[in-house]
Order: sequence, then C-alpha cells, then structure tokens
Amino acid sequence: MNFETRILSSLEKVFPDQAPQPALTAFSCLQNEAFAFQVAVRPENIRYFNSFDIQVEVRCALPVTVKQVQYVPSMLPFFSDADGRYLTHQTGLFPDPLYEAKDGLYRVLINRWNSFFIEVLPGCAPAGEYPIELIFFSTDPLCPQQDLHISVTATLSVIGAVLPKSPLKYTCWFHGDCLADYYHLPVFSEKHWEIMENHIRLAAQRGQNMILTPLFTLPLDTQVGGERTTLQLVDVTLAGGSYHFDFTKLTRWIHLCQQHGIAYFEMSHLFTQWGAEACPKIMATVDGQYRQIFGWDNLALCAEYQSFLKAFLPQLTAYLTDMGLRDVSYFHISDEPHLDHLPQYLELKRFVAPLLDGFPIMDAMSDYSYYEQGVCETPVVATTAVDPFLNGKRPEDFWVYYCCGQGTNGLSNRFMAMPGYRTRILGLQCYRFEVKGFLQWGLNFYNSRYSLRHLNPFMTTDGDGAFPSGDAFVIYPGADGEAMESQRLVIFHEALQDLAALTLLESLSSREHVLALMEEGLTEPLSFTSYPAGEAYLLELRAKVNREIARLS
Repeated sequence: MNFETRILSSLEKVFPDQAPQPALTAFSCLQNEAFAFQVAVRPENIRYFNSFDIQVEVRCALPVTVKQVQYVPSMLPFFSDADGRYLTHQTGLFPDPLYEAKDGLYRVLINRWNSFFIEVLPGCAPAGEYPIELIFFSTDPLCPQQDLHISVTATLSVIGAVLPKSPLKYTCWFHGDCLADYYHLPVFSEKHWEIMENHIRLAAQRGQNMILTPLFTLPLDTQVGGERTTLQLVDVTLAGGSYHFDFTKLTRWIHLCQQHGIAYFEMSHLFTQWGAEACPKIMATVDGQYRQIFGWDNLALCAEYQSFLKAFLPQLTAYLTDMGLRDVSYFHISDEPHLDHLPQYLELKRFVAPLLDGFPIMDAMSDYSYYEQGVCETPVVATTAVDPFLNGKRPEDFWVYYCCGQGTNGLSNRFMAMPGYRTRILGLQCYRFEVKGFLQWGLNFYNSRYSLRHLNPFMTTDGDGAFPSGDAFVIYPGADGEAMESQRLVIFHEALQDLAALTLLESLSSREHVLALMEEGLTEPLSFTSYPAGEAYLLELRAKVNREIARLS
C-alpha cells in the first residue's frame, strides 16, 4: 500500500478528491504564538478496504496538539453575486470541524485525501529550531498494511521575542440560548453554565476579548412577533409600581468571562433590530407571577418602557462603575439601522444617552451620513462601506464588521467556501487602516433565520438556506458540552496574531518600515478589496516580519 503525505499550511482547505498544494517544511513563529500547519495523507489500495483507523504519534520538545479536519455539508456556500475568489461555486461537503479523538484513533478513507491539523504552542520556550516528527501508524486489522509506520518531519524556528496580545477589540456575538437549545438544557442550569464557559474559554483562547452580554434576551435574528429562548442575566421584579433589579447572574457572567481573558463587555441592544421599532423581550416577576412585561407588542418608547429604562439604566451604569467596568463597557441601541430609520434612532438616542452617564454607544451602521451628523460616535462599519470613512473624517475608535453581505469584490470573510488566505488577510487590513475594533455576529448561532427553528450545525451550516455556510458560527457544539474548533476559527486567530506581530515590529522600528515591508512587490496598495491572491504572500510576509523582529530584538 502506498501512503502519500504532504505538509500544508494551515490555510489550505483539503477536499477528499482534490490533491492539496504542499507548503514548505520549515516554519517560524514567535514565543507565545500558536502555530498551525497540516499534514494531508492519502492511503492507496486496490483491494476492497475503504477505510481504517490510524494513530498519530508526535515527537517534539514543544507541546503539540493533533486534530483531524472533518467535513460538513453546505447547500448555500455563497450568494448568487459571489465573486471569483471562492474555492468552488458548487454545493457539497466542506472541511471545517477540527476533531480531537479521546482514544487517539482517527478514521481515514482509502484513495482519498485526509487532513490532520497540527498546532504547536511554544509558550516561552527558548529561541531555536525544533523538529516536529509525526508518525502515522495503525494496528487496525482492516488496515491493508498492519505494520504501517510512516514518518513526516517539519521544523519550527522559534524567534526569541514574545508575541504581544492583539491590539484589536474583537467581538463575535455569543448566543447562550443556542447552547441551551442544542443540548436540551434548562437555561442557567449548572450544566448550561459549564457549557457556556467551555465556549467562552475557547473564544478567548482564539483572540476574542469582548463579549455580547445578554442583559435581556437578545433582540436579534428574531421574526417580528416571534421570540427566542429566554436568556436574561438581570432578574427584574415589579412590585407596588416600582422596579427592583438583581445583578447576581450578571456578576457571575462577568467574573466567568474575565477569568478566561474577556476584557470588554457590550450590553445587549436596548431596542429591536433593523429599525428599533419595539422593545426587547423582558421577563419579570410581577406581584409574585413570572411573566413577560415587554416585547414586540410594546413600541420602543412607550411610556411604560421609558419608565423601565429610567429605573434600570442608572442602576446598571452604577453597578458597572462599581465593578470597575466603566472604561470597558459599551452599549447598543439597535443593530443595523438604515438611513430611513434615522429619525427613530435619533429619538431613541436622545432619550437613552443621558441615562447612560457617558458610557459609549456603538452600533453596526454603515451610512456615512450617520457619522457626519453625530448620530453615533462609534459606528461599526461594514467593510463594503468603509471608503467614505477611509477618505474622510472617521472615529478615533474606528470599528468595522462583516456578515453575510460581504462576499463580493474580494472582501475578506470566513465562509467555508472561501480560501483560508481570504479570511486571514483581515489582520493586515486592520493594521494598514488602523482599525481599532472588529465585530462579527455569529460565534455560535445555531438557529434558522429569524430563529424560527433550532438547527444542528453539523448538518445545517447555512441557517436553513439563509446565510452562506460559515457566516453564523465558528465554534461547534461538541460532545458532552465541549466546544469544538473550526479551521476558520484558527485561521482568524492567525489574522489577529499577524496584526500583533506587525504591531510588535512597529514598536521596534516604525510604522513606515512595516508598511513598506507589507507592500514590497505589490502592484497596487493593499486595501480591503485589493491584495495578492493565494497564501504565499501571507506566509512569506510573516516569515519576513519574524526575521525583522529577530534582527531588531
């Protein structure tokens, strides 16, 4: 039996019936940087066997993890206006979940390419070269060659400089209700808290440092008149015409998030999405009865909700101040208001802002006139609409975002059908344009569009035909409540690490030096829509940046 192997970069997406492009076998990284590459294997046999179990032994002086890249289906890999920078324009199976076998056994298909994701964690290991030997072997009786023993070696050069944290504020919206729904758990049961912690921990390990905090059930992706599973961190009591608020669950949430490295908190939206016409769903105990007191049936600034906010927001801001969170907390009014929503948004802001005691307000809104008129001091701008901000006045705290609508004109995104380099390029773009914050709406959204149905993300990856696969989540709900990584989650983390490395090099030299290094050999300046196709540019640039850091440290 032939057993073909190829060493690949982390950016390659390996399909079973397509020979992948091999990369170099020598790599470099900084201390405290997570470095990943892949080894693709293809057993060949002319007999009747179709698959067998394989094990991977690692020999390296550094900590190394091994996971197998698995496949999920996509019926909607892209929208009809997709550009040419996709891996395919066909539906099918896509590589994405990263599976770590508890027993060390991985099933491989014969006459097909199978990929293993190898990640090295050098920590504060001394600078130097570290060989990484991977031995693939099998004792499976189904293996046509039961004494299979194949060795593959790569070399990682660790640079004697510590990679700093990414300077980017980064939030990918966390949906705790989807975890309760997927695992069929009572909300805020101890098991639910445990599972939420697993997913928050993984998000933070992969560079997320801000989290959407569900004061009340998120008024997002919900059909008008419909509702999502209640997830409310603030307990409300209404007795004798007065509101009382209990922040016990919120305190637990904050401490849990901080324990795992979350530094910034964004409060859930105070009004509904796409127009801010109604109130979020809010539950309360009223004269001893637990029931809904606000929702779709209540206009955004009805007298009752005004009274509620006048009671709630001063107590919340005082609580956040006492918790030491004044400088790291953000508020939302409504998500993605359009130009014709301007009068409504302004009216809401005029009412809410004085109650927020100077806390910043940020919202996804891309019309430049909103910013020009001072509607929102911290607009989060879609990457399709950044040009007016880049060419004119823009906020000092400049944020961008992408979602399902940013899949054309070469824009970076994280759809499964996009090549890995198209996801990772965002780190360089954020450095080039001095972006201070990045937002994406789906860390773990496992509902259909408008939350009409709960979905299994291993089976339905496109929001039930609503969003290109990969838009709604980058973490899978693993067995026993464990959080399972996706290849796209790791690639985005690499984008954040690129940004951190560029920032480090700037501190050792100058911004002009870093920009010159980034644009060396380019035919036109790097932008949100213009950058070299293929992974070579990114990999070669990081190698040059690492060499410069080593020279200047």
